[in-house]
This record gives sequence, structure tokens and C-alpha cells, in this order.
Amino acid sequence: MRSLSIAATGMLAQQLNVEVISNNIANMSTTGFKRSRAEFQDLLYQASRRVGSASSDAGTILPSGVQVGLGVRTGSVYRINEQGNLALTENTYDLAIQGNGFFRVQLPSGDEAYTRSGAFQVSETGQLVTPDGYQVLPGVVIPQNATAVSINATGEVSVKLQGQVAPQVVGQLDLATFFNEGGLESIGDNLLLETPSSGPATTGTPGTDGIGTVLQGYLETSNVNPVQEITQLIQAQRAYEMNSKVITTSDQMLQTTTQLR
Repeated sequence: MRSLSIAATGMLAQQLNVEVISNNIANMSTTGFKRSRAEFQDLLYQASRRVGSASSDAGTILPSGVQVGLGVRTGSVYRINEQGNLALTENTYDLAIQGNGFFRVQLPSGDEAYTRSGAFQVSETGQLVTPDGYQVLPGVVIPQNATAVSINATGEVSVKLQGQVAPQVVGQLDLATFFNEGGLESIGDNLLLETPSSGPATTGTPGTDGIGTVLQGYLETSNVNPVQEITQLIQAQRAYEMNSKVITTSDQMLQTTTQLR
């Protein structure tokens, strides 16, 4: 009976669906996190009467035929890059992006990664870094004698030095955009990598050419909707139970067949 294997593919699909939903819920408080959704596709079909084939010598054809599906498979798990809410922190080095764009980060390997999490800090040398100590590109160094640090909407970093009235510009942050943000590869630690699917990164000044702006003293929260996730979780659970019921029913039918005399 094909129903056993078909229902098994349905249970596996819903198991993955629950895993994706659980990851979304687990990252409700992760800065800059983007929720994911699993997309499913039906499997191949077995045709005992092929649609459109001839049904007689007179040239008549089958209007529909007989096709039986073989189950479901995971097509993709895609990231929903919807803007999260902005939470006020009043921390000098907390930055949020309003609109499109990613902060650029240099990994220890020398590769460039991208993130929406702007929970930055300064290193022992005054460089702007991530919580893991990775340098934020392009490099910005805060002088040790700075009494105040200001980062405007276009990413310009200026400091007020002791004994000086006018602020001094010490750096300029830029943002990277991609043609297909969903094609970026997640590597954990709120970091993403460029892939052939995402296309090459295009860097620019915040607030220009469709690039978002920078907001100091704020962090972008995750875009996970708890009510929506719980609803999706209940639906996945019910679908899993129904597929398991199909397996139970198929087993009972096979048992009845073996008991025939």
C-alpha cells in the first residue's frame, strides 16, 4: 500500500516544519533575527492512465487520466526579511538599520560577513567590534580621550574630544545590500555569508540609493510573531497526527487482508 510511505513523508515534512517553527520561537529575543518558513512540494506521480493519451482508435483522448501522488518533500526553508521593531537602549554603540541593508563584519578568516544585529562594542584599541570581537567594516577607531560619540543617520561617526568645542569625524559606516537577501547563508552568531544565489554585495552610504538609515541607541528586535508561530505550530501538530492516523488505518487494512480465509 502506497499510503504507508506517503503518510511517512507527510510526518517527516511536518517534523521539519515544527523544527523551523521552534527555531523561530527560540530566537524571539535574538537581535536582528529573521523568521523562517518551510515550503513543501509534492513528489512524483504514478500514472496508471496518462492524461491526454488516446482512449480509442477513433482519436478520443482521456480528459483527466489517473494519477496517484507519492507524498511530499521539503522544497526550501526561506528567510522572511521583514523589518523588526526598534527597541530603545540608549547605549552609545547600539545601532539599528531602518530599511534595507546589512552591517559588514570581517571574520578572523578574512572573509566578510553581514548582519542586522547592531549590538556593537569597542575593543581595547578603540575599534568598533561585534560582541565576538569581529571588526565592523570599514574600520572605525574611537579615540581614547573621546568624551562623547555620535553616529548620525548616514553612518558618519563623530566624537567630542576633551578641550575641543567642535566634534571631530573619525569614520564613516556603510551598509551592504543584495539583490536576493533570501539567498544569504546563515552561519550562526547573527551572521550571514554571500552566496551565488544572493548575488554580490553592493555597498553604499546609508540613506542613499534605497539603502536604509542608521539609528543610534536602538536595536532591531526579531520579526517573530508569537501568536502566528503558535498557530502554525498547532497546525503542524494536527497535520502530523493526521498523517500518523493514515499509517494506523493502512496498518489495520493490511491486517484485515492477512486475516482473510
